[in-house]
Amino acid sequence: MKPLPISAETAIKLSEQLKIPIENLMHMPQHILMQKLAELAKTKESTESDK
Repeated sequence: MKPLPISAETAIKLSEQLKIPIENLMHMPQHILMQKLAELAKTKESTESDK
């Protein structure tokens, strides 16, 4: 499996937000990454609406 086509800065930010190592992020299947990003967006949305 080839690494995701994202920049180094994006990889660092995503790994920090998703709390996973960069190596795991870069070799994660794209559909799983999209699912995790959707979950992250949903939790941020619910957090912001609680304020």
